Amino acid sequence: MMKASKTIALLGQPNSGKSTVFNQLTGGHQHVGNWPGKTVEKVEGVFTFKGQAYSIVDLPGTYSLSAHSDEEVVTRDYIASGAADLVCILADASQLERSLFMLADYAGIRMPALLVLTMMDVADKQGKRIDCDKLAKKLGIPVLPLVGTDPTSYEDLYLALEEGISRPRYLSEEALVACFQTGSQKAAYAQALTMVPAEGLALYSPAWLATKLLEGDRLIAEALDQDGNRDVQAFLAANPDGSLYTGDCKFAWIEALLADCVDRSQGRRRVLGRFDRWAISKKWGKAIAIGIVLLGVMASMLVAAPIMVLGGGLPLLLKPLVIQTGLPPVLTSFINGTLMTTLGWVASMAGFVFGINLVFGLIEEVGYMARVSYVFDHTMNRLGLQGKSIMPMLVSFGCTIGGAAGTRVIDSYSQRILTIALAWAVPCGATFAVVPTLATAFFGGVGGFLVMVLIFIIMFIHIKVTALVFGRTLSPVADRTGIIMELPPYHKPRWKGLLKTTLVRSFDIFKKAFVVVFFVSALFWALTYSADGDMTGTVLYRFGQSIEPVTRFFGMGWQTFLAFLASMISKEAVLGVTGVLFSHTGSIFEATTGAGADAHIGNLLAASISKAEALAFIIAVTFNVPCLMALNATLHETHSAKWTLRIALYYVATALVLAALTYHVSSLFF
Repeated sequence: MMKASKTIALLGQPNSGKSTVFNQLTGGHQHVGNWPGKTVEKVEGVFTFKGQAYSIVDLPGTYSLSAHSDEEVVTRDYIASGAADLVCILADASQLERSLFMLADYAGIRMPALLVLTMMDVADKQGKRIDCDKLAKKLGIPVLPLVGTDPTSYEDLYLALEEGISRPRYLSEEALVACFQTGSQKAAYAQALTMVPAEGLALYSPAWLATKLLEGDRLIAEALDQDGNRDVQAFLAANPDGSLYTGDCKFAWIEALLADCVDRSQGRRRVLGRFDRWAISKKWGKAIAIGIVLLGVMASMLVAAPIMVLGGGLPLLLKPLVIQTGLPPVLTSFINGTLMTTLGWVASMAGFVFGINLVFGLIEEVGYMARVSYVFDHTMNRLGLQGKSIMPMLVSFGCTIGGAAGTRVIDSYSQRILTIALAWAVPCGATFAVVPTLATAFFGGVGGFLVMVLIFIIMFIHIKVTALVFGRTLSPVADRTGIIMELPPYHKPRWKGLLKTTLVRSFDIFKKAFVVVFFVSALFWALTYSADGDMTGTVLYRFGQSIEPVTRFFGMGWQTFLAFLASMISKEAVLGVTGVLFSHTGSIFEATTGAGADAHIGNLLAASISKAEALAFIIAVTFNVPCLMALNATLHETHSAKWTLRIALYYVATALVLAALTYHVSSLFF
């Protein structure tokens, strides 16, 4: 009989290898949601060892346990709650001086702990030799070396986790406290100690509380100020630079800690290479980053192409078999139109997500992604984002699905949602395949070029406005702080671990997307089905005609408005649907789900609607919901139906507003 579950919390800075360890331990046994009352991602998983079940909580990656963000508050509140039996702290062995800052911030929290040094293979290639036993004696907790992507090194981790729970050990804070008590602001620290409870608070020691009070931690100050203690506010006002002092003390503690525990005698002095000087320079850094990201998009498409071709070919192979079964026509139409279409779409989407995650996971794995974040951090700050958001934005020019999937590199959950919201404003590759055709048909070569220029102008304005609208909730100005930029050493990719993580993630997306897409496809099939093939008898056709008085305000007749709705399912559907609606031949559903458009569709539309309506239609389609696949990818990455729906409704509304403005202004000239 399996024993009751024990809980382990994984704690570490971004890029410490935490996600790799979590994925290796739990495999596909994971659940993702949100922390109660917070827009912060909660990732949990399970595994068993020697008949014992273990639950793992992957805490948000943060650089400290201060109260500067929701992620940091959620992380330390969970630790202080005592919900975990053991806190496993991960640190990058290749840059211990930086990655042990989290350990320094943990000292004084009375929870059993285990320190795991990841990326030991990278440290070894740097010539570093780390004496884990000596380090463990200084810290008072076990220290385990680990190569996160090597499955053979996990046996020791399983044993260490088991022992860490059965024989709990606590991180020693004495040496760190001595640093606080002997530094330049020792008097302020001593005063802070007199203002905290002698027994501490919850699982926080008096020394930990005094440190946070000196740092001006707002939540700790509020907790100590509950009884109207005016001395707290006076203390904060008198010590505005306390966090600088505690930071210096923590780094001094780390330096003393590692002095005789790390041997660098066999290592070579690390020299910043010529490429790295270019990669992070103000002059060339952004151009190099954009070039590499665009090459990454193309490489992703090459990787995804075989899977997408296979996915698109499955319905072609299976549909004839369904027809040969002799089922009633309505059932045959339903199976082929929904189940087979869903299979093809979702398989193709999973292929592209696989390509994006593999290629950009590789770029992150070798250490270059941090350079992209560094050179774009100042630019993205203007939108309330951090530098890591630039990659998903650029990827969205190829495909919004990839842009949404690419937000996984962003540590903050709220920043991830905001990035996706802005990425939707970037026209994707499918849009660029459709819009120029329409623009050229109505406005000629020069006019079509000017329409594309207009689209880019609107895109930049849209991004700025969307950042203001969603940023008020997701990235308030008062809560914005600079991020600590790490430039990890370049190293060879760990292909096995990267491939495994990519496969698990892509399959997970496939499973979740299939249900959503099938439901939408079934609904759309019901609205467009006609037993005799006459589209004029479909629910959608009659609905479109009935609301034309309303759609005219937005500059679209009922045909172009239905095509606008179809663009939410697939941008490629626009030409096919408009062709069917204006020629009155064919199936709306088949045109939406993959039937090709008439070669003369541009001429047909040019003869049927005005230039003002055409321009309004082009703008509406361009800035509408990108596609059904992007909608599902957003749901998958945000784990929030509320935020996904909110973003979708916002884009439908803004697309209609833009269309109305375009139509009424252009009507003055056309």
